[in-house]
Amino acid sequence: MDNTATIAKTHTARGKSEISWGWMAVALLAHTAWGAYPVLARYLQTVSGLPSMALLAIGNLIAVVLLLPFVYRQIRLSQLRSPVLWGFTLVVVLRAITNILSARFTLAIYVQLITLMTPLMVALLSAGLFGERLPPFTLPAIGLSLVGSLLMMSGDISGQGLALGLSSSDLLGIALAICSMACLAFYMILVPRTVKETLPGEAVLLMQLVALTVTSGAISALVGEDLGRFAMIGPQDWLAFGVFVLFVLIGANMGQIMSLRHLGAPLVSSTMAWRLISALALGALLLGERLTSLWQVLGAVIVLVTITVYLRRQRRA
Repeated sequence: MDNTATIAKTHTARGKSEISWGWMAVALLAHTAWGAYPVLARYLQTVSGLPSMALLAIGNLIAVVLLLPFVYRQIRLSQLRSPVLWGFTLVVVLRAITNILSARFTLAIYVQLITLMTPLMVALLSAGLFGERLPPFTLPAIGLSLVGSLLMMSGDISGQGLALGLSSSDLLGIALAICSMACLAFYMILVPRTVKETLPGEAVLLMQLVALTVTSGAISALVGEDLGRFAMIGPQDWLAFGVFVLFVLIGANMGQIMSLRHLGAPLVSSTMAWRLISALALGALLLGERLTSLWQVLGAVIVLVTITVYLRRQRRA
């Protein structure tokens, strides 16, 4: 009996498995970087004292300079005529601006907590705007996530009910984080459309970096931000800035785009809860922001389990 066909099938299946696990590792690293984003952004704005829009503009400009030599051959001017690419870029710009500002006004943990609600927002938007069927367990997942979020944001639990430890600055930051989360939901919906348009990931990433550089730079100049602050920061601040540019602005963006293309949104999103763990760990290390009560820990567990179970169910479906 000739086993050539059987061996070939086994080798192919093994190769696909290895490729899938490789892209899963990329997706997990991207989630880790996105978990670090609000922590690094908050550190650079509140500890280092860097102006928000200038931070975004200079960071993205450096990313463009570093990335351009590797991707310019894959860019075509005809790609700029794609309405999907321009829509995608607009969403990314709004997402980035609201995301970095939210980290200035509230805790990095809160920003990442709200970001975790993105899959639920994607389901609601898909049902409301595109008439898609609402996935099972969506409404219970929203309810459980809200309960977990309230517990995480609580200062204490008293006999009179839940006492939220939120200042006016926190409320502004949370509102910005909700806007940023809605933009990310549109991002998740638009990415598969870039695949249908055969737009290379490099073109998508470079376009968004250039757009972010121009937009945030213009806003920075308009409001008169002090760029001299960059000359006053120390080595630790520059290290945080370097990690922010290389690991987040380039690494997280490229890793997310490429893993979404190879694995699809359901599989990539199934490990999204890792972002909160990343934010909790780095926030405690860099900012001293940590959960201080059992109620907050319980809230974190509720959110992590709820989002993970929800995404796993949608992937199986």
